[in-house]
Amino acid sequence: MWLVAGALALASCNGGGARQPTTLSKSEIGLASSLPIVLPEAADIAELLTDDSAEHWALAVLRGRGALMPLDSLADDEGGFPLQQDAVLVMAQPWPLSPQENVALDNWVREGGQVLLFADPMLTFDSRFAIGDRRRPQDIVMLSPLLSRWGLRLVRDEDVSPDVRVVTIGAAQVSVAIPGHFEVIEGSTCRIEGSGLFAECHIGRGRVVAVADAALLESRTDDPEGTRATALRALLDWLSG
Repeated sequence: MWLVAGALALASCNGGGARQPTTLSKSEIGLASSLPIVLPEAADIAELLTDDSAEHWALAVLRGRGALMPLDSLADDEGGFPLQQDAVLVMAQPWPLSPQENVALDNWVREGGQVLLFADPMLTFDSRFAIGDRRRPQDIVMLSPLLSRWGLRLVRDEDVSPDVRVVTIGAAQVSVAIPGHFEVIEGSTCRIEGSGLFAECHIGRGRVVAVADAALLESRTDDPEGTRATALRALLDWLSG
């Protein structure tokens, strides 16, 4: 979160995730994440300027779906949502949302917005920053108020192996590590798949596909055969299908 403004400026220079020029045939795809997807972990702007590592594999997938717009807030000064109504939002282990962000996101979804959500109750990402450091990704996702409003409860599974495994859901083969699972609450319109690892919800005129894990996106470069990219594309297809 602390470097997002600088990240947008840098990405506009190197193609690493700034908002791309829009066309009539290419809608926006927003990215809200505490994971180092737009730029790698760095202590400061100076370190970012000298970093020559490859960009995260997911950026190419997302740019293929629309004009990529990294976000550091889900509500503007007037409480409005920052994406067009026909956009897609990818939320990957997001920061704790403010009340204004919860309301803006929920209203946007109910008016027809689409969300692909990765919500991990126990992130396995090996951050270089200590617990409590604002530069560290969100270890435990904190979306309970919003998930409850959408009819879901995220539960952390105990005694789960930390080893990465692959779970197949439809055309997607999704890497997971210490995942949680979703439960539906009374009155929910959500459908649970894969023993609770996945959820599909119709919220008003909008749609949410949720994954109770974020391991798929934790690795920046560990995708030699494109299997993670294929899984992300399949999840986006599920959302839009």
